[in-house]
Amino acid sequence: MSEAIETWPGRPYPLGAFYDGAGTNFSLFSEMADRVELCLFRDDGGEERVSLDEVDAFCWHAYLPAVPPGQRYGYRVHGPWAPERGQRCNPAKLLLDPYAKAIEGQVRWDQACFPYNFGDENSRNDDDSASFMPKSVVHNPYFDWGNDRPPDISRGESVIYEVHVKGFTIRHPGIPEALRGSYSGLAHPAAIEYLTKLGITAVELLPVHQFVHDPHLVERGLRNYWGYNSIGFLAPHNEYAAFGQRGEQVAEFKAMVRVLHEAGIEVILDVVYNHTAEGNHLGPVLSMKGIDNAAYYRLADDPRFYYDTTGTGNSLNVRHPHTLQLIMDSLRYWVTEMHVDGFRFDLAASLARQFHEVDRLSAFFDLIQQDPVVSQVKLIAEPWDIGEGGYQVGNFPALWSEWNGRYRDTMREFWREEPATLGEFASRLTGSSDLYQADTRHPGASVNFVTAHDGFTLRDLVSYNSKHNEANGENNADGTPDNRSWNCGAEGDTDDEAVLALRRRQQRNFLTTLLVSQGITMLLGGDEIGRTQHGNNNGYCQDNEISWYDWEHLDTDLLEFTRRLIALRREHPVLRRRRWFQGRSIRGGLDIGWFKPDGAEMGDDDWDAGSPLAVGIFLNGDAIADRDRRGQRVTDGSFLLLFNAQDHLIDWTLPKQWGQWWELVIETASSDRPGEKAEGSATLRVGSRSVVILRRSDAPD
Repeated sequence: MSEAIETWPGRPYPLGAFYDGAGTNFSLFSEMADRVELCLFRDDGGEERVSLDEVDAFCWHAYLPAVPPGQRYGYRVHGPWAPERGQRCNPAKLLLDPYAKAIEGQVRWDQACFPYNFGDENSRNDDDSASFMPKSVVHNPYFDWGNDRPPDISRGESVIYEVHVKGFTIRHPGIPEALRGSYSGLAHPAAIEYLTKLGITAVELLPVHQFVHDPHLVERGLRNYWGYNSIGFLAPHNEYAAFGQRGEQVAEFKAMVRVLHEAGIEVILDVVYNHTAEGNHLGPVLSMKGIDNAAYYRLADDPRFYYDTTGTGNSLNVRHPHTLQLIMDSLRYWVTEMHVDGFRFDLAASLARQFHEVDRLSAFFDLIQQDPVVSQVKLIAEPWDIGEGGYQVGNFPALWSEWNGRYRDTMREFWREEPATLGEFASRLTGSSDLYQADTRHPGASVNFVTAHDGFTLRDLVSYNSKHNEANGENNADGTPDNRSWNCGAEGDTDDEAVLALRRRQQRNFLTTLLVSQGITMLLGGDEIGRTQHGNNNGYCQDNEISWYDWEHLDTDLLEFTRRLIALRREHPVLRRRRWFQGRSIRGGLDIGWFKPDGAEMGDDDWDAGSPLAVGIFLNGDAIADRDRRGQRVTDGSFLLLFNAQDHLIDWTLPKQWGQWWELVIETASSDRPGEKAEGSATLRVGSRSVVILRRSDAPD
């Protein structure tokens, strides 16, 4: 023990470094350790070590009264080195605290960061890694939240904007250069004004947990842009901080949340609890691998290797109570201390693998269900992983919403006129009751999306038949080939005005379909301004102009169209019902009706796979089975939605039984007829590959 540092016994909980205003309590879990050293780093790079001699329930702890916020630290864990038994302790490796609330720096890749000597994976490397490692930081937990309150927007009313903190802000002309790429940039008035005018209700931030840039990317001059490579589940990523990394990033993140809440915008985090940046047996030793490898990671039958359902080299061991505790402590921390409003769980099926099969009643979901904090926020699953039986759309518990991959695929097929059945289209448009109704979930269980960060942007979806990922340096072998895209007649950039006009219309078709679908809407950030990645459908490593928003060349017409659509959805509850359609008479009228271009109602035979991809829908605003928060019955206007995915125009007969007069609200093929009125039983021309929305109205003057 260092003689220069006063040390008290301290407490085993809370885990991590907790500053109480007078000093800091340190506690680290390791069931495998024989001895744990706390390493304190001076500004000159010098290191002082303090032996943690107190151990309670495998938590090694001490209280240091002289340690203030800003102190950099790490751990060295002494214990067995026996890879054949899954034990990988080596005190030569400086380890990040899994409970660190702040982290300074990034890994500087060197042989010392790895447990073996390059060229001999069965060897043991004893080089000291401290000078190449980022450092955990003691932070000041005190922050003035003022009157901050969560916006508390219901799931069905949510319009989620999937956005990257850096990508959105790094080239925004209204954000000062010093704040671009940062949490403060996203909280800047120029960003807030844009988001509020767009009309979204929540930002879903791509990973902001502290993450690592993979060594193979760094070698190629690339970076992990998306951030799905976490190493600190309680620390906001330090590279998005404008004002420092010695704990300032924590206060900066909190200030961003406070500003977004003031604007009525919720903050949802995309979180990665299924794996860490330490990879497989050939990966580095950065934190948990050196603390207690077998507790934190799922090991294969041969414990030298890792069980991997994520494609990243390892999977977190959610069967172990301390690993579950880490995940739950992290989730509660982000809700209670950072005031976030929900989470989207990356590869959530991996968390459900208590043993081998995906188990919807695994310990993780049981803990979520009974937790008084986490169970009350928005919980969104990416309901698949790469393991056997990993595609679990529709199978998550009742509290959860899910990214609806079947919605995405169906809508893409419909608008490229593939022979998908109308029945599938109808089910996805009305909330996917076939997936979610049986277990008492409501339409808000379905997160509807056409595009997401992983895959083509909307503009690229209608501009490319094939992926073009050459810039990733993997010979275009990365990224999915299953894009269900259509380039509208030319691959990539073109001067053909007919092709460009069709692409613009297709983008409007996708956006319109998305915004009138029942469930939660998720819009990929940048789709509303025509953002392109030039055919790259796997921009995970492109921290550059390929991925960043191009504010100089935004599509202003598409932006205004998207604003109109979002406003229409938010103004009309019939487009975002809380309960399922019944398709039968309610309070004297159908809540929904389906009809063909000749005005006749759809019959059983009309839903066959060979049916033309054209369908009309009547939404009855007088037959909504919902009540508002004060118990009042919800009523709204009534709408006709006309979808024509065919390559020729249709003379559509409006059904007279549901309204005498209809006013044109949205038309994706033209902007020449807004406000035009048509009489029930009249014929309305609906352009090829287009959508028309009409609202029931009074007779014209």
